[in-house]
Amino acid sequence: MIEIEVVYASTERQVLRTCVVQEGASVRAALAASGIADVFPELDLATCPVGIFGKLVADPEHQVVQAADRLEIYRPLLADPKEIRRLRAAKAAQARQSEQ
Repeated sequence: MIEIEVVYASTERQVLRTCVVQEGASVRAALAASGIADVFPELDLATCPVGIFGKLVADPEHQVVQAADRLEIYRPLLADPKEIRRLRAAKAAQARQSEQ
């Protein structure tokens, strides 16, 4: 048995769970064993993107977790970062223009 951490942050709250899983467990199996889906029932653990210490796991069904890994469940972005920067720049330009 090995100890890992599972983290997820929704828009309302963040949860970090420490759990013990079987050695040789896949990332998806470890997520299921963590019980995080009980806290966040909207999560689809079968399809959600997952990372270990900030690095995306390409194949969570086959990637084996190691002791002390931190599994991070990612959620989709609410807005496109490029679009947000473009809007912010346009707003700043408009503010500068109105000051003149």
